[in-house]
Amino acid sequence: MTRDDGPVSSASRLRHGRWLLALVPLVLVGGVFFWWQGSEGAEAPEGAPEPASAPVSDPREVARAPAERGAAMASESAAPSLLSPEAREREARRELWQKRLERAKRSLESYVAATRYPPESRPSREHPDQMELAEPERTRPLSPKAAEDGTSDVQLRLKQDKVFVVGDESVLLSVACEDSRRTPRPCEVVSALAHEADHLVGAGGVPGVPVVFTDAGQGGDTVAGDGMITGRFQPSKQGFPMFSGTLRVDVRVRSGSLEDTAFFDVLYTPAPPATFTRKVREAVEAGSLDLYLSVQVRKAGRYVVSGRLDDEGGVPFASVSFNEELQEGTQEVKLNVFGKLIRDEAPTFPLTLRDVEGFLLKEMGDPDRELMVTLRGPVHTTREYSLQQFSEAEWRSPERDRYTNELEKDVMEAQKQLDAALKDTPAP
Repeated sequence: MTRDDGPVSSASRLRHGRWLLALVPLVLVGGVFFWWQGSEGAEAPEGAPEPASAPVSDPREVARAPAERGAAMASESAAPSLLSPEAREREARRELWQKRLERAKRSLESYVAATRYPPESRPSREHPDQMELAEPERTRPLSPKAAEDGTSDVQLRLKQDKVFVVGDESVLLSVACEDSRRTPRPCEVVSALAHEADHLVGAGGVPGVPVVFTDAGQGGDTVAGDGMITGRFQPSKQGFPMFSGTLRVDVRVRSGSLEDTAFFDVLYTPAPPATFTRKVREAVEAGSLDLYLSVQVRKAGRYVVSGRLDDEGGVPFASVSFNEELQEGTQEVKLNVFGKLIRDEAPTFPLTLRDVEGFLLKEMGDPDRELMVTLRGPVHTTREYSLQQFSEAEWRSPERDRYTNELEKDVMEAQKQLDAALKDTPAP
């Protein structure tokens, strides 16, 4: 039995081994299939629906898919960070000239807009702080040291009704003490002395003159006992009849246990170089409204005159000025109200000219001017006009044309360079 079983068993084992060998290719093919299916599934976004299975009717579709994926990868490779050095240089040049073109256009537009009216005729909104005569008012700690260490918050409020004083004019100087909430505090002007400003050459030739401050409702003080202590200073009557330049009034102030000094500056001219006669004539010329102020000139030279214009309702409309040479004798100062300014701002007529001030400009020395007496308040009221009587044309001058041409050249050059840079860029 043993010998008989041997051949049968061997043949059986041989047949069984050959069957196993035949299964190996099938197992390998199946493994590859399942691996390929797993890799395809891994490429899909998480949570995305499974693609619907459909037979491929055209073998070319199988070849097109890898080609499309290759094109996408090629597109990604064209990102700026992967551009060639030459391409990066072209892109940088294009961006540079694009920015320069935008900057050149902004410069041109800003200059044209800022110069559409002449310098001597400007809208009030440009300099609202200059639409009123200077009446300086400021605050400062009575004792800076006490304010720094927090032992006191007493503030000095210092005010003067004018800075420029001419001839027999006087200036009112006021002092008040208050805390940080503007609550009045006890205040006393211990002393006040007027003298030449220390920075002037040869200062000290005229002795200091006392100035009286009071809160008694007299001597320039409007309300008695309101805490606003006022002093009146008249240089022509108080020791400085021939002086010309800056005068300083030093005041020593006390509040409780604190005491310190402050000062006021006044620019004084003993005799005006010219005088306004208050006569004004008006005319519509070249599409603008011109106001001619009569002036009696004692000293020839370059004069600077400025005034303010309000509309019928008293709303500030424009500032007007004059800056030209005047000869001795009776002269006229022309204040031009530019036509386009009137058309653009559309003020309600009649207009009121007010607060006119002027001075003779000196080429050398300190001070650099001799003051005229200011015409405070309304000076002249114009007739009524319609807006159509004035021109819409922008201001022109050789200087404006020259600057505009140069700025236009900058724009054209930047555009030319940008166009060249764009042409040098390969088409997408």
